[in-house]
Amino acid sequence: MKPTIHILYKFPEGPWGGGNQVLKALRNHFRKKGFYSESAEDADVILFNSYPFGSEYMFDLVFKLKKRHPNKILIHRVDGPISHLRGKGKILDEIIFEFNNLFSDGTIFQSNWSRQKNNALGMLKSPYETIIMNAPDPGIFNFKDTQSFNNKEIKLIATSWSGNIRKGFDIYKFLDEHLDYDKFKMTFVGNSPIEFKNIRWIKPVPSEKLATILKGHDIFITASRNDPCSNSLIEAIHCGLPAVAINDGGHPEIIGDAGEFFENESDVIAAIEKVAKEYKHYQAQINPPAFDEIGHNYYEFANGIYDNYLDGSYHPKHVTFLNAMKFIHIKMKVLRWMTFS
Repeated sequence: MKPTIHILYKFPEGPWGGGNQVLKALRNHFRKKGFYSESAEDADVILFNSYPFGSEYMFDLVFKLKKRHPNKILIHRVDGPISHLRGKGKILDEIIFEFNNLFSDGTIFQSNWSRQKNNALGMLKSPYETIIMNAPDPGIFNFKDTQSFNNKEIKLIATSWSGNIRKGFDIYKFLDEHLDYDKFKMTFVGNSPIEFKNIRWIKPVPSEKLATILKGHDIFITASRNDPCSNSLIEAIHCGLPAVAINDGGHPEIIGDAGEFFENESDVIAAIEKVAKEYKHYQAQINPPAFDEIGHNYYEFANGIYDNYLDGSYHPKHVTFLNAMKFIHIKMKVLRWMTFS
């Protein structure tokens, strides 16, 4: 008996963060395979994305689902640590850790870096946990119509839905002022806390338009710090762009040999120059996992827990009086963060 899955997530329309695009593609994958349940009540497995910014009521939905359906399996897709990525918000990591420990039957991290950092901050290890890297919608982000490389005018691009300064804007400002614009052109797509003088700035666009813009460039650059699994980087890689990235977070796991890394302003231009000089070599190293593989891994992870539940070797976490009291404590933390954030 194969389990059905419901993704408990509020899907916004239009341009949004990369995580939203991944979950939309995952939902489409499950629908095509016949594994998806449109109803959380009817699903055997719930995939919960955390932290649910702007949709904190979903913590309550999970609690109620677990209370009404004690054997419903909850898989927790964990990002972060948020305090590392944002430079603040340790309380959010505490909420995620406590919630995971109380109700999650399985945990999915998006990179080994993320798992190690979350564990180091105090997240308890689970008997069922795994690492599954992200992948974008293959119908949008793919090698089709990617432009040919022209070393006479090398086009760089960076993207970010978030305007958090830690998304690398100090490096982009440096490049805006110091990159050789007789040799290079650079575009930024997304939200920025700074104005650019030489970098072309395009405000957030839908995924289809973003893919077209990416394919019109040569090299993707990201300076985002403590980023566990940059969806912006993944989208660019899947469009055939070698990358230049700050040597931090999950970037090395995503890029592998398909790019170069830098530490700060002192070596970022040298890394760009190296990729530009050996462009064909780096582009040939691009070999990201296909979305079908990612979707398969998600489903097999869920199916493994479900099989163990059916054969009696695993009992899903239930709502007990004690963890109901602990959940009230979590809700107080959520309320405190929402009040003072």
